[in-house]
Amino acid sequence: MTVKFLVTCVLLMCLSCKKTSQTSLENGDDKTKKSQVITEKDISKLNYLDFAIDDRVEPIIESWQEFNQLEAIIENTKRGDLSYFKTDAKKNLRTLLSDIKETIPDTINTPAILARIKVVETKLYKTESLSNLSTTKKDELLETLKELLVSFSNLSFQLNKKMENDSQNIQKPI
Repeated sequence: MTVKFLVTCVLLMCLSCKKTSQTSLENGDDKTKKSQVITEKDISKLNYLDFAIDDRVEPIIESWQEFNQLEAIIENTKRGDLSYFKTDAKKNLRTLLSDIKETIPDTINTPAILARIKVVETKLYKTESLSNLSTTKKDELLETLKELLVSFSNLSFQLNKKMENDSQNIQKPI
C-alpha cells in the first residue's frame, strides 16, 4: 500500500513539475514575441539619411507599378507594419523583384540602378527571414530594418542622380 502511495506521489510531482516548466516556457515565448514588436517610434529612432524621389523622377516611375508596390512595402515598414513579411513573403518578393527588373523603364535601366535594386532585394530577403524567426532579438531586427531602409534610400538617391545627370546639357568645345 505504501509503495503504491509513494509511486503515485512521485508521478503526481513529476507531472506537476512538467506542467509548471511548460507554462514558464510558454510565458517566455510571449515575452519574446512582445520584445520583437516593432513600432513606428522604434523605426523613427533609427539614424539614417532618407532620400525622397525627385520631381524629375516621378513621371518616369509613375507608371512603373512594381516599383510603386515596393515603395508601398517600404512605407508600411517605416510605420512599423511588418505584416507583409509574415505572409508568403518569399514567393511574393521573388515575383515582385523579378517583375521590377523586367519592367524597369529604359531611361533608368543602368548598371548602377540595377545594383541598387539587387541590394534592396538582398535586404528584403534578410528582413523577411529575420522577422519570421522566433529567436530574433529586437535589436537585430531593427538593424536589419535600418539596412533595408538605407538600401531603398540609396536606390532613390541613384534614381535622382541619374535624372540629374541626364538633364545636364554640357556641350563639348569644338
